[in-house]
Amino acid sequence: MSWWLVIWLSVGAYLLKVVGVVVLGGRTLPVVINRCLALIPAALLAALIMKDTLTSGQDLVIDARVVGVAVATFATMRRLPLTAVLILGVGSTALVRAVAGVI
Repeated sequence: MSWWLVIWLSVGAYLLKVVGVVVLGGRTLPVVINRCLALIPAALLAALIMKDTLTSGQDLVIDARVVGVAVATFATMRRLPLTAVLILGVGSTALVRAVAGVI
């Protein structure tokens, strides 16, 4: 990747942000759009987690990571502390890998 590409992509990203500020100005967005914009970070994080869980390189892979994410999701739904969620997710993944013999 050349530095010129990095510079042009940076300029493009900055211009997109500036266009949003210029177009909207001091106006407020409708309530419906604000609600949708508030959901974007959670949806993006969920998509990144699923992509990293279910792929290895260019291949679709279902392995011990799926169990770890499922256990961590269940622990999160039960409103356990973050440390407990992490320990349960990592521990269940390690347990499945140890039982399956894939370490």
